[in-house]
Amino acid sequence: MAAGGELARVHPPHYPSTFLNVTTSSPTSRIPLWLKLAYSAYLAVLIPVYLKYYGPTNFLFLCDVSLLLTLAGIWRESALLISMPTVGILLPQLFWSVDFLLQLCVGKSTGLTGYMFEADHSLLLRGLSVFHGWLPFLLIFLVARLGYDRRALPAWSLLCTVICLAAFFLLPAAGAVLADPLTPRNVNYVHGLDDTKPQTFLPPLAYLILWISAMIGIVVIPTHFLLKKFAPSVKSLLPSH
Repeated sequence: MAAGGELARVHPPHYPSTFLNVTTSSPTSRIPLWLKLAYSAYLAVLIPVYLKYYGPTNFLFLCDVSLLLTLAGIWRESALLISMPTVGILLPQLFWSVDFLLQLCVGKSTGLTGYMFEADHSLLLRGLSVFHGWLPFLLIFLVARLGYDRRALPAWSLLCTVICLAAFFLLPAAGAVLADPLTPRNVNYVHGLDDTKPQTFLPPLAYLILWISAMIGIVVIPTHFLLKKFAPSVKSLLPSH
């Protein structure tokens, strides 16, 4: 009881004003159950199809790694697991979306999404690949719900480096002749931007180091600072007492 016999007032948690902030509707879960189920159902189709046509090494592409991290993140409602793919692939996937729209609307693009319009590619595989377009917007929504965890910068940078090293040393290089043409080559472009032949501008290891440094320095770090500025922090979304 408060002074004067009145019941003490309980104030609801305060959420900061930011264009990325989205108020939650449930006191126990910040991500809607329907979204968790819909995303899980999508991956329940994508994963076996990709395994059948591309094989397991396809899931070492950073965009596919992001799909799996997001799956774990939405069920655990982990800001770190959601922040990692957001800081890592947000800018490249937004570029993919713009390129796809240009190709769709005016028939011209950089060529990044040209495969989406080639009739000799399976319609099922092309349809599943549309996740490149909507995933960045889903990640923005999820960061708005869970907050941006600044540990994502070192965590993603380390993960990206380890995966690129594995792709360089263990997986088929650009131009490799494979029994199955759908088996991924040059995963994450660790041998150059052309899958049909390795780059020759630099020694292979020098290119790899430069490529990893460029991804982190030009993509990941700028995204980190944008998220720090515009996204709610994890702490700011915790209920105030």
